[in-house]
Amino acid sequence: MQGRTPNDRTVNLSLVHAGDGPASPAQAKIPAIVAFDRKELQLILSVYGRKVGQGEWRDYAMDFLRERAVFSVYARVSERPLYIIEKTPRLRNRQGQYAVTNQQGRILKRGHDLALVLRLLDPQLAVVG
Repeated sequence: MQGRTPNDRTVNLSLVHAGDGPASPAQAKIPAIVAFDRKELQLILSVYGRKVGQGEWRDYAMDFLRERAVFSVYARVSERPLYIIEKTPRLRNRQGQYAVTNQQGRILKRGHDLALVLRLLDPQLAVVG
């Protein structure tokens, strides 16, 4: 404590481990992000892989937001995605949490089953239940 004056401030730092609960009530209110699970990503990437192999698609981007997860497909380097595959869990009990949107923003297909919604993009894809 040498050289300390009464005006010095003491800063208390604490570490939070991944398994610990929130440190304060303010942290408890932060909503989790929505993401695709492993099975959903497997379905999406299998369609994407086939389209890349056919030379139709070239790039993709994934965004995980507070209310939805987005997988954007690009045909070439451009500002707008060719298709957007969305997962919006709050629409689960309504028209379905999965949707495919085109470049103009029009919803092409919406539903509760991702495999059925993705058939729009790859009609030769057989749905196995």
